[in-house]
Amino acid sequence: MATLCKNCSHALVFDPAIQKMKCSACGSTFLPEEVESEAKAYREDLNAESAEEVYGGNNDQFMDCYVYTCSECGGEIIINGTEASTTCVYCGNPNVVFSRIAKQKCPEFVMPFTVTKEEAISRVKERIRRGIFVPKEIKDFSIDCVRGIYLPYWIVSATYSDAVVIKGQVRQGKNSVTRYFGRAGTLNLEHLPIDASRALSDETSSKLEPFTLSRLKPFDEDYLAGFYSNVSDVTYSDLRYAALHRAQEFFNEGAMEDVQASSKKVISSHPSLKLNNDMVYAMLPAWFITFKYKGKPNTILVNGDTGKIICALPWKKVLFFTLIVLLAAVISVGAFFVFRATLPALLSSGSHRSSSSNNGRGKVIAFLVAGIIALFSTGIGKIVKVIRNIKLTQDKSMFNFMKKRQG
Repeated sequence: MATLCKNCSHALVFDPAIQKMKCSACGSTFLPEEVESEAKAYREDLNAESAEEVYGGNNDQFMDCYVYTCSECGGEIIINGTEASTTCVYCGNPNVVFSRIAKQKCPEFVMPFTVTKEEAISRVKERIRRGIFVPKEIKDFSIDCVRGIYLPYWIVSATYSDAVVIKGQVRQGKNSVTRYFGRAGTLNLEHLPIDASRALSDETSSKLEPFTLSRLKPFDEDYLAGFYSNVSDVTYSDLRYAALHRAQEFFNEGAMEDVQASSKKVISSHPSLKLNNDMVYAMLPAWFITFKYKGKPNTILVNGDTGKIICALPWKKVLFFTLIVLLAAVISVGAFFVFRATLPALLSSGSHRSSSSNNGRGKVIAFLVAGIIALFSTGIGKIVKVIRNIKLTQDKSMFNFMKKRQG
């Protein structure tokens, strides 16, 4: 079902740049609350039929696919089991599947896109252009697909309690000893967004945060026009588990920061979570941009509210590790000359060098060694984080989540 222009009857779409419904034919603009499709009352109860019923065959062949009829041209629209809005591949008009936004599943709020498609693409290209280790082929990439998708979220408040035991290493003289630390407390979470789509991993969706929740508007299906959207398909148990996992991450992070030790690790935990009953169901915006590099799909996400970019791209490993080796060589040479200049003085028992001077030189050497170790430890940590994020960017499930959208 498409909402039509009052002046020329052409399909309207929501324009993030002006925050209004816009007609591409005559240029008329309307606030979403000012327009409503006359066909809504007749198509609200029209269910999408399963592909198996329409074409015959078996479930393995069609998976979770359904056939819906475009209200404008009569063409068949193929949708998955949770899509609520899409675009007709034949006439290009937006369609909202109202049976998917039934009263029992209707979102309470929607956060309209404020970042336009062009702005999202521009931000991504600018980010990639600044990458020192990004291959030239990626910097000159051609976009394979762009989709603006409203993701379903439950916005929850909860009280989390935990008592953890943290294991860490503490310096004792010249040696390190193992110590155990106990931390307990309560964490109050307010307005925490939890991804309500099983098709998208919680790790990926959480990276889109934060959203400006003060921009939420009462739900109106016209905001979906021109975009894709999914309805919630998670259970209460799924929701509670996701909230518990997020809360536990926040609590452990705070507890670890409170412990003065190295090589810290939580070895025991006793979590407890109480979800408040004031949960809010909302649709939040995100742009999905994909391109292929060496045959692998890469999906970059852009927060449709703040413009935040979530991506980690393939990088020039040879160049990176060459620079690391050169840096290590430079530091080693520098350290060699420092040791060469200071070691005789430290070993000398002559009276021409004071004890305080020797101690000072010793501290310089110790600081230099600690700095080298910290530098390489930080570098290794960042490499591990980048590799992990690249796996998310090249995740096939996220690519399929976006790619199967018609357009």
